[in-house]
Amino acid sequence: MKRLNIFIILICILSACKTSQHVSRDSSSPEQPYLLLPGGPAWGALYTQHAGEYRALCFQAYQLAKMRLDVLLTRQTFRPIAIVTDIDETILDNSPYSAGRALEGKEYSDESWKVWTDKASADTVPGGASFFKYAASRGVTIYYISNRKTNEATATLKNLKSFGFPFADNEHLLLKSTTSSKADRRNEVSKKFEIVMLLGDNLADFADVFEGHKSTAERNAVVDSLRVQFGDKFIMLPNAMYGDWQNALIDYQYGAGMGQRDSLLRARLVR
Repeated sequence: MKRLNIFIILICILSACKTSQHVSRDSSSPEQPYLLLPGGPAWGALYTQHAGEYRALCFQAYQLAKMRLDVLLTRQTFRPIAIVTDIDETILDNSPYSAGRALEGKEYSDESWKVWTDKASADTVPGGASFFKYAASRGVTIYYISNRKTNEATATLKNLKSFGFPFADNEHLLLKSTTSSKADRRNEVSKKFEIVMLLGDNLADFADVFEGHKSTAERNAVVDSLRVQFGDKFIMLPNAMYGDWQNALIDYQYGAGMGQRDSLLRARLVR
């Protein structure tokens, strides 16, 4: 009987320990029920801020741009030439903004973005400043076409000038006014210049054929059809934090709740 009592006591102790461990594991579970929002962009920010591979891709893009420009400058042209570039995640790195919003459990908002751009403290994308200074030294005009709003112009120019970007003035800074489409602004530049190169981190930075609410399959098909342009006239920079690629994944349902959009993103994962 004594041995039986001891055995029962041991069983109770082990059961209590098991229950305690189970409760401990549950209590350490994250409270955030979503997998990809709003924390997903933080992974992209980590990649941007710390991965040597990211830096290598940027240097590669700008080195290729320089090589292509050198070839283009050997050709006879009948009009002055220009390069058109995007700003955010193409020449200026806004990863601290994406990281901060994700850590606060929040997403992009116009108000918080304006607070960030007003600081004029974004760092440069690796290789960007050197390339555009070189292009300007070879007599090429630079136009900055960005979907920043017109009330961000002063801070944007301040940020660009702090790194010595050429043509950082109101004439060569074409910001969003009524539409996010860049086609009209590119056409304005084309009236006076031959655009020999475009740089960006988003497909719509290059041609209006990429605009509109295209599905991921449609976007990929257009890329495939224009594959010869990439690395030639189109120079793409990496951006794993945000972009039209993400909007396509949620079927452009901007007004959907965070949980619904998170579910849409998770459904896209292939495993």
